Amino acid sequence: MNIWLNFLIDSLAFGAVFIYGSTGEILTEKAGHLNLGIPGIMCMGGAGGCLVLNAIGKSALPPFVIVTLGILGALAFAMLCGGIYAFLTVTLRANQNVTGLTLTTFGVGLSKVIMTKLDTVVYLVSTRDYFRWPFAGRKDSLQLLGVLFFLAIAVALISSWVLFRTKTGLHLRAVGENPGTADAVGINVTRYKYLATLIGSGIAGLGGLYYIIDYMASQEAYLSVEAWGWLSIALVIFALWRPHMTIIGSTVFGILFSLGSFITNVSWIKVTMATIPLLKMLPYVVTILVLIISSIRNKRENQPPASLGLSYFREER
Repeated sequence: MNIWLNFLIDSLAFGAVFIYGSTGEILTEKAGHLNLGIPGIMCMGGAGGCLVLNAIGKSALPPFVIVTLGILGALAFAMLCGGIYAFLTVTLRANQNVTGLTLTTFGVGLSKVIMTKLDTVVYLVSTRDYFRWPFAGRKDSLQLLGVLFFLAIAVALISSWVLFRTKTGLHLRAVGENPGTADAVGINVTRYKYLATLIGSGIAGLGGLYYIIDYMASQEAYLSVEAWGWLSIALVIFALWRPHMTIIGSTVFGILFSLGSFITNVSWIKVTMATIPLLKMLPYVVTILVLIISSIRNKRENQPPASLGLSYFREER
């Protein structure tokens, strides 16, 4: 395969990690909650999926069932973390920033404990090709476009359709913009906040599983999931709170972030070692530029939900 095409496909595959994380964060933010626990939730999703795969990896179950159970394991662990966050911030009205950061610390630490107890041969080597279907047999970057990659695209498109084309999405956006008004017209604010947080957390958790099992397929992959969680939160700004835009944004992020490693392998492009860290800063620089441009344009549809980060006290309505 052509080296440039291989690089593009690899960037697409890498970007799927961000699609999961940022789509999950967008759903949560649309309900008015800034969840800085996404990195920890992604770590726990990856650890939960691997834990389940470790338990069934050597069984005689069909590959489809093994993949499904691995995904359900990731969803369960991630949604459990999301449930903790929702209980603290929605029911107890704890500070969202502090709760999110605490959840990240908790999730990252617990996931490392879990992952160090698992057998790599069982949860990774024996199941990796199942997740890489239908290109498991290939030796180039095309092998990375597996089940979870296409699921990420589907999740982003479906989430965008639900948010902007359905009554449920309208209610959810109303809760994020003005929960008092939404409550006054009969929308169950607490229910929407809980559902958005739980579903968003579950989606983000799949990003951790995809990165460990499919994209990296490495024993040490879980150590870097946290970093991609923070970048996923930044991508929310790039995508202007539109899930379908995360597909484009994640591809751009994937290209920019992989550029440093790729250029060093191209013989006719000369770069110094001092240049590589600057290249790795490009995704963050682009995010800052997008934030500045969207602020200057000052279009309401390009701004975060009006009640983002604010706890809702019904008695003050």
